[in-house]
Amino acid sequence: MIDKRTYLYWIREMLRFHRGKHPRVMQPEELTAFLNHLAVERRVSASTQNQALCAIVFLYKRVLEIEVGHLAGLDRAQRPVHLPAVLPRGDVLAVLAALAPPFRLMGGLMYGSGLRLSECLALRVKDVDLERRQIVVRRGKGEHDRAALLPRGLRDELSQQIDLVKQRHRADVAAGRGEVRAAASYLAYFP
Repeated sequence: MIDKRTYLYWIREMLRFHRGKHPRVMQPEELTAFLNHLAVERRVSASTQNQALCAIVFLYKRVLEIEVGHLAGLDRAQRPVHLPAVLPRGDVLAVLAALAPPFRLMGGLMYGSGLRLSECLALRVKDVDLERRQIVVRRGKGEHDRAALLPRGLRDELSQQIDLVKQRHRADVAAGRGEVRAAASYLAYFP
């Protein structure tokens, strides 16, 4: 529901645009000129222009009890063009092929399992079940845990990454570096 202050704002804006001319004497062309000004010169969004139009229609129909009539020549503000949410499969494969390990694995996990970047970076060895082909995402969006499928084609590569992380962890412990914040349990463990 629109707050009455919003309608009052748009009515005031229309009156300012027409230098205080009373709405009873305005013609539909003048209303169109104001709405076109919003869309073309002020470049407001389509929803904002629609809000102003609703305020004007409310003023005329409910307050002044005058029919607005047809607003010929009204330039509607354009809704933004959204990019596709998902790249075509061929483009995704080309991007993944251009990545070097372990980033290729990370990209594959994000694409194939639907992981967000932060979830992928926080992925731990104990969150991966290679036998069941499942990944447990801890404290994902909304601080909720969820299960994600491990893509069949990444199972061997992920298994190798886990082995690499375990080797590095053993080497770090042997060198006396310790286990600060269980860093070795994270899969994104880089040299």
